[in-house]
Amino acid sequence: MGETNFLIKLLGDNLITVLLISALPLGFLVVYALLAILGELKISAWMQERVGPMRTGWKGVLQPLAEVIKLIQKEDITPDAANKPLYNLAPYIVFTGAYAAFAVIPFSEFFVPSGINLGLFYIFAVGSIGAIGIVMGGWASNNKYTLLGAMRSVAQLISYEIPGAMAILSIAVLSSSLNMQEINKAQTGWFWNWFMFGGPGSYEKLWVIPFTLGLTLIYMIASLAETNRTPFDIPEGESELVAGYHTEYSGMKFAMFFFAEYANMFVVAAVLVTAFMGGWNSPFGSFLSGPLWGAFWFIGKSFFVIFVQIWLRWTLPRLRVDQLMYLGWKILLPVSFICFLFVSLFRMLN
Repeated sequence: MGETNFLIKLLGDNLITVLLISALPLGFLVVYALLAILGELKISAWMQERVGPMRTGWKGVLQPLAEVIKLIQKEDITPDAANKPLYNLAPYIVFTGAYAAFAVIPFSEFFVPSGINLGLFYIFAVGSIGAIGIVMGGWASNNKYTLLGAMRSVAQLISYEIPGAMAILSIAVLSSSLNMQEINKAQTGWFWNWFMFGGPGSYEKLWVIPFTLGLTLIYMIASLAETNRTPFDIPEGESELVAGYHTEYSGMKFAMFFFAEYANMFVVAAVLVTAFMGGWNSPFGSFLSGPLWGAFWFIGKSFFVIFVQIWLRWTLPRLRVDQLMYLGWKILLPVSFICFLFVSLFRMLN
C-alpha cells in the first residue's frame, strides 16, 4: 500500500509539472497573439499614413482584446450541407499542429519545454498537421471557395516546404545536430558566429557566407509561404475566394484559424532565429548574456522577424498561382540545392 501511494504521488507531481510546462507556452502565445494583432493594425496604419485604432484603450492598445471578445461572442454557425464532424474538428487540428511545435522551441539556455534530439525534424513533422486541418476544413465546408483555398494551400505547402527543409538541413550539416539547443550553443560568441554568416570559423573561408545568407533568405521566403502571408496569401485570396478555406467559419472556430496563423508566424520566426541568427545568444558575445538576457534576445529577434513579415504584407502584392509555383520549383528549389552542396563542402573542409 505504501508503494502504491508513493507511485500515485510521484505520478501526480509529474503530471502537475507537465501541465505547468505546457501552460507556460500557451500563456506566452496568448499575450504574443494580442501584441501581434496590435502590431498588424498599427504597422499597417503607419505605412498607409493612418492612425489606426484609437478608441479602445490608450491609443487603441486594447483593440486586439476587443476583437477577441467580439469573436467569442459571435454565433457559431455550421452550414447544413457541411460534413459536421470534420467541419468542427478542422480548426482544432490546425491549432494543435501550430501549438505542438512550441514543445521544442528553446526560449533560453535554461528553458525549453522538451529538448529532444530531433527538434528540427519534429517541427517539420507537426507543421504538416496544419495542412491536414486546412484540407479537412476546406472540403468539409462543402463550398467551392473553401475547397479551392484548401487545394491552393496544400500545393503551396508542398512547393515551399522542400526548399525550406533544404535550408534547415544545411544548418544540421553545419552544427552536426538536429537538437535546437545544440544549434544555439554552436553559435555562441559574437554575431559573426551565427550560421547566417557561416558559423564559427567561417572568417577563414569567406566564400561560404553568400551561400548561408542565401539559405537564410530562402527559409524566410519559404516561411512566408508556409504561414500564408503576403505575397503568398493565395489560399485566402479575398478578391478571388472570399476568405479561402475558412470562408464558412465563424465565432470561436474562425478565431482558432486566426490564432493558429499567428502561432505559426512565431514558430517559423523562432526556427529562423535558432537556425541562422544565434537563437538566445547575445550578438555581443558574453556581454548582456545570461538566463534572462537569453530569453530577451530570443524573443526580441523573433519579434523582429515577425515585424518583417507584417511589413512585407503591407508592401508586396499577391502573387498569381503560376508565379508562386515558378518561384518555388524553378528558383528556390535549385538555388537551395546549390547552397546546400557548397555548405556541405565547407563542412567537409573545415
